[in-house]
Amino acid sequence: MGLHTCKAHELRPRLERGEVGAEELTRAVLGHLDATQPAINAFISIDPEGALAQARSVDQRRARGESLGPLAGIPVALKDLICVAGGRTTCGSRILENFVAPYDATAVAKLRAADAVLIGKTNMDEFAMGSSTENSHFGPTRNPHDPQRVPGGSSGGSAAAVAAHQTILALGSDTGGSVRQPAGYCGVVGLKPTYGRVSRYGLVAYASSLDQIGPLTKDVRDAALLLGVIAGHDPRDATSANRPVPDCEGALSQGVKGLKVGLAREHFGAGLDKEIRQAIEAAAGRLEKEGAQLVEVSLPVAGHPDYCIGAYYLIAVAEASANLARYDGVRYGYRAPEAHNLQELYHRTRSQGFGPEVKRRIMLGTYALSAGYYDAFYRKAQQVRTLIRQDFERAFAACGVLLSPVAPTTAFGLGEQLEDPLQMYLNDIYTVSVNLAGLPGISVPAGLSRDGLPIGAQLLAAPFGEETLLCAAQVLEQTTLN
Repeated sequence: MGLHTCKAHELRPRLERGEVGAEELTRAVLGHLDATQPAINAFISIDPEGALAQARSVDQRRARGESLGPLAGIPVALKDLICVAGGRTTCGSRILENFVAPYDATAVAKLRAADAVLIGKTNMDEFAMGSSTENSHFGPTRNPHDPQRVPGGSSGGSAAAVAAHQTILALGSDTGGSVRQPAGYCGVVGLKPTYGRVSRYGLVAYASSLDQIGPLTKDVRDAALLLGVIAGHDPRDATSANRPVPDCEGALSQGVKGLKVGLAREHFGAGLDKEIRQAIEAAAGRLEKEGAQLVEVSLPVAGHPDYCIGAYYLIAVAEASANLARYDGVRYGYRAPEAHNLQELYHRTRSQGFGPEVKRRIMLGTYALSAGYYDAFYRKAQQVRTLIRQDFERAFAACGVLLSPVAPTTAFGLGEQLEDPLQMYLNDIYTVSVNLAGLPGISVPAGLSRDGLPIGAQLLAAPFGEETLLCAAQVLEQTTLN
């Protein structure tokens, strides 16, 4: 097995001892990426020269005996809505195809401070609007486990890149499951931190009250390592939580003895594939065998598809309508040619620059916010959001973590759901309520289907409960592998 298949926590001591050089590791990753990119299309842009320069700098500083960061020499890929100074940030859209970010996102600045090697930007559903990474101006990403299937979305490029060993670590963003669902489809670990745990400064907004940057990694320990690097208060983000960053790596060895694991009856109803139900029930049994106590809980609003999906898609599209109003052909991004007046410039730029799914959501959001409909739709969705948060508060009064499926099925075929938006939205039935409540959640591989496709198990914790969440995830991962 080559260096590109290793995990970050395995590589770190080898790099520190000088057994492996950062440039050697980076060349191994870039070589594999170059060979596999045409088949998977996980990346929008790759920066081999910049990455190798960063890696050489790490090797030179190590040789001089300088102190280095916790990710020194480790290659990291970034979803292409996270700004990197001097590099393209496209959001998978024609309208930003040639946009060059003038500054680093806070998460990127933290990666640089940790001496990570930034190798490129990954493919995504346009402006993070999708569940399959098919809604990209740069073509769909394919699932490494079956190239005829989707990798999930909207962080499908990051998930596929990790699963295909095209990078060691990756960052995605999660608005309604966009880290956890592709992680489940691709058989990797995807962590959505508590809202406010990781700064959103430099993350191009889809829905500002829901978006959160999160790690996609090969195992739980790497997710804990990466979270420890990117988390923390940021005064440039008004929603950033001023709380200390926990020692998530240190918490991994605590085990689950005595931990109450909640199973919500609403997460095991109609529509859940039989194989996935069996895999989640088996995961619960493994946790119980390790000393956890299983308890039944209820999420009558958060677990009801009509309520959680409806509230999510009203709030998200309303915020998207406001956030994407800035793309008008005047300030930056694509500008339609031959417009004769300002109204025509707006119309042509947005019609030509945005794809069909983004336009659909902008129109839905604008309608939901319009005079006469605001109270009936947006305000009502916010009231349901409060009920969803209260559902989880009651559940976590009875348990330490919740266990559920990540998605109702395994990865579906490319093109299979593109003409049925509602069916596409229902892939997020177990994930969107988590963003509405601002909770941390993680997807962990829980086995394979008869067709050899990954099945993900989702664990949830109370706000800022990442230590408990990661500890339970570590036990679930280890018992699954064994």
